[in-house]
Amino acid sequence: MISRKAKVSRFAAALTRARWPAAIALLAVLVLLAGFSLFGRSRATFTTVPVAKTDLVRAITATGSVNPVVTVQVGTYVSGPVQTLHCDFNTEVEPGQLCATIDPRPYQETVDQAKAELATAQAQLDKDQASLAYAKINYDRDRGLRDTGVVSQDTLDSDRSSFDQATSQVKLDRAAIAQRKAALEAAQINLNYTNIVSPVKGTVVSRNVDVGQTVAASFQTPTLFLIARDLTKMQVDTNVSESDVGLAQVGQKASFTVESYPGRTFAGKVVQVRRAPITVQNVVTYDVVVGVDNPDKLLFPGMTANVRIIVEEHNGVTAVPSRALRFDPGPDYARQSGAVADAKQRHVWLLRDGHPLQIAVSTGLDDGTNVEITSDALAPGALVIVGMGDRRGRGSAASSSQSPFRF
Repeated sequence: MISRKAKVSRFAAALTRARWPAAIALLAVLVLLAGFSLFGRSRATFTTVPVAKTDLVRAITATGSVNPVVTVQVGTYVSGPVQTLHCDFNTEVEPGQLCATIDPRPYQETVDQAKAELATAQAQLDKDQASLAYAKINYDRDRGLRDTGVVSQDTLDSDRSSFDQATSQVKLDRAAIAQRKAALEAAQINLNYTNIVSPVKGTVVSRNVDVGQTVAASFQTPTLFLIARDLTKMQVDTNVSESDVGLAQVGQKASFTVESYPGRTFAGKVVQVRRAPITVQNVVTYDVVVGVDNPDKLLFPGMTANVRIIVEEHNGVTAVPSRALRFDPGPDYARQSGAVADAKQRHVWLLRDGHPLQIAVSTGLDDGTNVEITSDALAPGALVIVGMGDRRGRGSAASSSQSPFRF
């Protein structure tokens, strides 16, 4: 089968052999080539999408982990073997409830020794107070006798010295008693620390010791229990990229899913945007904290959450696909439709009465897939062009219309 272009070439050759004037032959060739070009264009089709009302949402997506709002680490101030355990995983505890005991015998001995030393100091005070009383009586008596000349001045001076020494000794004994009392209180505190109690009301989520295990309290206090203060109030610590964290604000709505409940979406809101950077392999993220109620205690600490933070939301707006704003049919169609290029103005192409028409539009919210049209140039149901192909199947597979530029 001879192609149309070949026919045009043969026709041009025939004209030349017929020795037509060169100008007429050239004009005929140009007319035929233009017709062929327009015929080729007539084979083009357009892929269209109707303008529609929809809801647009701009959101931040991130991953994070579910954690209790307040987690208390219960450690030990003293060292020794664990003697008893009274709390286990998932135990509900109250403030002051006994969770474990460390062998108290060494600390009890220290308390007993401090008590004995305090008693010794008290006895010493009683003895020295008696000596003070005698020294005062002796001094007062000799002072009266000195006035009559019975006692010498040297004897009176010696009595004065003994009285002053007895007074100082009593003060020293009282200071020693205060020191012994302080030592006894310290020993008693250490003895009390052998009882590991819960400081808050909550749930034990971790137990790190067993009976018989020796714990050593040195520079770093060992953690025996991890208590979540209230599991009905949880938070999701998300890792938001530095490119998106500027959009996050306290009070924004958020939703997330966890793998344990694939068909359920949990709702929350942003309660904190932390400014401390988290750097992992030169990637910087920030912790955006999402608060969530957990009345049924379905969420467990440590669950991985896929979070969506709503930055901006417009409901019931006119929108077109983003690719409609990027569509460009080429300069030939622009000339045919009378379109004027303006780099600052966004526009779409409509298919109206079978003809492509360029329309200038104003845009609003962009959710990455669709773009809000804020101007009145487009009505719902209008067909915007998002691509073009031909009758042989090249191009986008969607609602198509034949080009009106055909002969």
